Amino acid sequence: MAIKIRREDALNYHSQGTPGKIEVIPSKPVSSQLDLALAYSPGVAEPCKEIAADPENIYKYTSKGNLVAVISNGTAVLGLGDIGPEASKPVMEGKGVLFKKFAGIDVFDLEVDEKDPKKLIQIIRSLEPTFGGINLEDIKAPECFEIEQTLKQEMKIPVMHDDQHGTAIISGAALLNALEIVEKKIEDIKLVVSGAGAAAISCLRFYVSLGVKKENIIVCDKDGVIKKDRLGLLDIHQEFATDKNINSIAEALPGADVFLGLSAGNIISPEMIKSMAPNPIVFALANPDPEIAYDTAIAARQDVIMATGRSDHPNQVNNVLGFPYIFRGALDVRATVINEEMKLAAARAIAKLAKEPVPEIVNKAYGETNLGFGRFYLIPKPVDPRLITTIAPAVAKAAIESGVAKKEIKDWDAYELELQKRIGIDQRLMSIVIGRAKKDPKRVVFGEADNLKILKAAQIIRDEKIAIPILLGNKERILALIAENSLDLGGVTIIDPVDAEEQERIQTFGKILYNKRQRKGMTIYDANRLVRERNYFGALMVETGAADAFISGLTRDYPKTILPSLQTIGVNKGVNRVAGMYIMNTPRGPYFFADATVNLNPTAEELVDIIGLTANAVKFFNMEPRIALLSYSNFGSAQGDIPAKMAKATALAKEKYPDVIIEGEMQANVALNQEIQREIYPFSALAHKDKAVNTLIFPDLASSNIAYKLLAELGNAEAIGPILLGMNKPVHILQLGSSIREIVNMVAIAVVDAQTSKMNL
Repeated sequence: MAIKIRREDALNYHSQGTPGKIEVIPSKPVSSQLDLALAYSPGVAEPCKEIAADPENIYKYTSKGNLVAVISNGTAVLGLGDIGPEASKPVMEGKGVLFKKFAGIDVFDLEVDEKDPKKLIQIIRSLEPTFGGINLEDIKAPECFEIEQTLKQEMKIPVMHDDQHGTAIISGAALLNALEIVEKKIEDIKLVVSGAGAAAISCLRFYVSLGVKKENIIVCDKDGVIKKDRLGLLDIHQEFATDKNINSIAEALPGADVFLGLSAGNIISPEMIKSMAPNPIVFALANPDPEIAYDTAIAARQDVIMATGRSDHPNQVNNVLGFPYIFRGALDVRATVINEEMKLAAARAIAKLAKEPVPEIVNKAYGETNLGFGRFYLIPKPVDPRLITTIAPAVAKAAIESGVAKKEIKDWDAYELELQKRIGIDQRLMSIVIGRAKKDPKRVVFGEADNLKILKAAQIIRDEKIAIPILLGNKERILALIAENSLDLGGVTIIDPVDAEEQERIQTFGKILYNKRQRKGMTIYDANRLVRERNYFGALMVETGAADAFISGLTRDYPKTILPSLQTIGVNKGVNRVAGMYIMNTPRGPYFFADATVNLNPTAEELVDIIGLTANAVKFFNMEPRIALLSYSNFGSAQGDIPAKMAKATALAKEKYPDVIIEGEMQANVALNQEIQREIYPFSALAHKDKAVNTLIFPDLASSNIAYKLLAELGNAEAIGPILLGMNKPVHILQLGSSIREIVNMVAIAVVDAQTSKMNL
């Protein structure tokens, strides 16, 4: 589904906090006089001398080997055209974010005020000592061809203009698989192209390297078919000009096997699609509107295989499937160039991966049960954790075999582990949860809808179709806030429990609450009074099926917020207590902290219950729970009530959950440091290289709460939660003062919780 982007939201995203999207963080400690002397003068002289003696040492002593320059002169920015280098900077920063997120590659973005190709070449060429690779971006055609080609010839580091090659590689992989499905040979197909810019020409060149014959290609632009007798053709267009007596795309498409669109939206009619050969392959890649809408093409031809650039339809051709991993492989073998062999290897690796069984985590992310190779799954999904370990090694091997690598990888298994450590699905945990939520949005009632943060979050979740918001609170106040802040929440259900029209429901809810609590000292008068309070009313909406999940807690203390849900909805069958878990997204991946919100000072037996709830929750996020019980002692090294409690809880939990990795009691640094465990405590179940801890159980509420808040403030970690574990139906309590993003994340978790019944979340 297309995401609705508002101007104000986009501007706020880029301006809030530190302006922009990237920052530079030192990778070495600089906290002491010695650190400073080593980092700079006089210690820095030693690596300088080593590099002067052997320039290849720059890869040993500096960040060059993992540093890419994203460079633009702003002459072809998105669909905005020549808007200048300053205006291109947000895009270049964004590209840097993708490099880091998907492949662990650091980026400096460089916006250069120079349109003369020769001068721009000279500027970029002079940067070679700094960077391990160059990613050219948003440079207009035809200059981009000259710039890239010259730099590839004159520089000894990989250079790639992603606008040219990214789409070519990804769509090339899709083409190979589509042709396999329809049982057509690539050398026999007739290909019609709409668009003649940098991406289209590069796609054609790449398709030719895959086996398409030039004489079977017809290219069209806004002026019609590119023919050999057309005046004023550029050199890049003459390469694919035809001498056939065809003058329009409507005349070109009859009998065509493949259509490639890299032009403008809605220029292809259903009749044109109907005129194509049997089992037509249609790659309509214009964004945001394809050359022909997906539904229109499918309705015109049941046998069509369709791909677009959009995420709301099958077979999205997305450059993020390629460039992060291509540069990753190139950097890791110190390739001097990204050559044709490496690009072909990337395309074939992507095509091959689509034929392998799809991981459950990907199926869940897209709300599917059986994604598999076929007409609706030509290429992998962007969240597939195998992309980095599939494409990067293929590119690295191609570089080695084609003789452009300066470093050879000997142990490919070790390299795969290194790639997994650099980046993996862990970094995309909430992306997967949000993707799952979007597949089947549920009704989420907000108990504090007369708060601006809640209303902004409600707008986001409705726009992105994460959930169907129900706003609970003073209707007059809610409508005033919507109007004052120009929010778009028209049509969203607003419920005010004190309205006269809600009296019938109040009576019903009162009876339900009274029946649940009459033997706990509650009178019918008390029940009818309490259900007018929003936390009772919202919980009862979930209990009676009027909503699927309840969110509250932004403005009230946790204990006061959770009590109504415990009294109305209660705990899951077989569960003795509830607990609260935080997900801490750190540079090392996600860690799960429990109990951080509910149980003040649990006994060893109560900790066992908390461990069971937390283990189920970690599995819910499609990860294997690897649990450490924390203390100030390591396996009995110190005496005291806390070590004794944690040791007893460890023994009881191992007995109750024999299939779960549980270890303790142990200090936090030991739990997180496998080297210490292997050296001093080799018997630890968490010491094995593929069994590193990801779940931390704390001895009491104080230690857990302090730890997660310190990590969030000082450790550059994002806290997701608290996630309430053990409730019979989806109820989630926000942290007091949560940000809009934290609210949206919690809603996504609540929706997936509602989708997946009886998960003890």
